[in-house]
Amino acid sequence: MTNYSRLAETLDNAAHQAIPVPQLSLSHSLNIEEAYAVQSISIARRYIRGEQRVGLKLGFTSKAKMEQMGVHDMIWGRLTDQMQYENESKLPIKNFIHPRAEPEIAFRVSQTITQPIDLDNVLQYIDGIAVAIEVIDSRYKNFKFSLEDVVADNCSSAAFTIGEWQPIDTNIRGIAMALVIDGVTVQAGNSDAILGNPFESLVNAARLALQNGEILKAGDVILAGAATPAVYLKEGQTVVAVAEGLGEVSLKVC
Repeated sequence: MTNYSRLAETLDNAAHQAIPVPQLSLSHSLNIEEAYAVQSISIARRYIRGEQRVGLKLGFTSKAKMEQMGVHDMIWGRLTDQMQYENESKLPIKNFIHPRAEPEIAFRVSQTITQPIDLDNVLQYIDGIAVAIEVIDSRYKNFKFSLEDVVADNCSSAAFTIGEWQPIDTNIRGIAMALVIDGVTVQAGNSDAILGNPFESLVNAARLALQNGEILKAGDVILAGAATPAVYLKEGQTVVAVAEGLGEVSLKVC
């Protein structure tokens, strides 16, 4: 019988100590539901240490990525307050194994979501939109993993920072987005790479939360997914995410 608590402890310790571990799938056969169970237990260990859940992040919000991984739905993970860094603050690289940065769009939930939402009423449930940087950091050796591995590992959630919140009527359809490191644009993309419409990501976050008993409350942050491929970070770099009409946000890797 698979010991989910033991697997969760392995991943939690790997994240806490910034020491990589072998993929779970090399020694255990997990289905997607079991992988989410491991994720839940692993995050519960963080809550016991005093961390607070502050939102959710989505992964596989690129249809091409879904096809590549052979799935037909997004994956999701939890965000905690210890993952959040202030804009322009320092990101200690020693806290991570092999961190990578992605430019994203963030939403701030304005009221508890107790029922499915759609594109017609999505603006009723948010009070801010912002550009964000998500730092992903797989706890597995060589940044290699199966679908079940990455889900169990909280979808590689590691850190994030959010720019200045903008009004909800700010345009986020078809806007240019970029990741800039030390003044050089290393990735450029478009917000429509996020499910064809970033608001679709919020609609799906609400759906997935309701399906899994994760209540989205006022103040929760939703990271909608990456607009470009992730870029590996190195000590001494300044990483900036830029989004047309939303401004920019940055971190200094130290």
